Amino acid sequence: MGRTSNKKKGSNGGNLGFEEKLWQAADKMRGHMDPAEYKHVVLGLIFLKYISDAFEERYNQLSLLVAEPNSEYYISEETARYEVIEDRDEYISENIFWVPKAARWRYLQANAKQPNIGRLIDDAMTAIEKENPKLKGVLPKDYARPTLDKHTLGELIDLISTIGLGDAESRLRDILGRVYEYFLGRFASQEGKGGGEFYTPQSVVKLLVEMIEPYKGRVYDPCCGSGGMFVQSEKFVEAHGGKKGDISIYGQESNPTTWRLCNMNLAIRGIEGNIGPHHADTFRQDLHKDLKADFILANPPFNVSDWKGELLRDDVRWKYGVPPVNNANFAWVQHFIHHLSPNGIAGFVLSNGSMSCNQSGEGEIRNNIMRRI
Repeated sequence: MGRTSNKKKGSNGGNLGFEEKLWQAADKMRGHMDPAEYKHVVLGLIFLKYISDAFEERYNQLSLLVAEPNSEYYISEETARYEVIEDRDEYISENIFWVPKAARWRYLQANAKQPNIGRLIDDAMTAIEKENPKLKGVLPKDYARPTLDKHTLGELIDLISTIGLGDAESRLRDILGRVYEYFLGRFASQEGKGGGEFYTPQSVVKLLVEMIEPYKGRVYDPCCGSGGMFVQSEKFVEAHGGKKGDISIYGQESNPTTWRLCNMNLAIRGIEGNIGPHHADTFRQDLHKDLKADFILANPPFNVSDWKGELLRDDVRWKYGVPPVNNANFAWVQHFIHHLSPNGIAGFVLSNGSMSCNQSGEGEIRNNIMRRI
């Protein structure tokens, strides 16, 4: 684990490259499963640690307040103090997820070396979803599967335990954001081309956001992956003196595990968003049919040939021409235009060939768009 640090256990490691250390530990799992799988194992644990850290900080704060005679929370009877400390509303009112006892990180860490640790984590995820409706169906719950090495899982829990993620200082420094962005980038690199389905390089996202300047209004990404466009849009707003709530988030994702990843990514940052009640194909099941967005940011999959275009030949979105069934590029472009408000603006990434290809009517669609917009 590298050189010894004088920093106390649970600290963020400052400039010691804690992201890389955490990655190295997570990477031990690569021999047991492919990156597409262990991505969700690792990020699920990081999410759990984050919400547990925030919960524990509030828990400790309440413990001090109920015992302080000068506090409005003061309670002389010790048994009554416990009821206040474990009062769910005291956490929800502070926008902190309520974490049941069996889902708290200290409990899981204490059992990290037990052979049933996988089942304990699954139970923890289920309990958290039950207590926090906005997380229903979002958290991964397959840590008990036989193919997941439990010894390595326990080691990973121990390492994550050394990094503060959800306390006030860590939230201020966006420690979790750093970890998530670092991991998403590394996972995408490991997965190669497939990684682009859930992650767009941060440099590309920043450029798109800076170009369209989403200060206020409705922001939409119909192929939102892990939600990077939304996170960067919120950062843009805050960097220019705005606040959370100045923009409304709308998205859709067809991959079920990536849909969950997006919801977790937004939840850990306190970003409210409508990503749909479930994963769904944007072309065949548009979850935001009536949406007219002020800003559209997207990095759709390039040159998709099996998008089932033959089932959508008369779709209302094809105002500039029916896209070819063997390539979805201009289906995406027309979907964007269809969902733009009259004064809306879109920034998106397409393959280079989309600018010059004249096959299957794509050139005609492109010319129609250029002439009419």
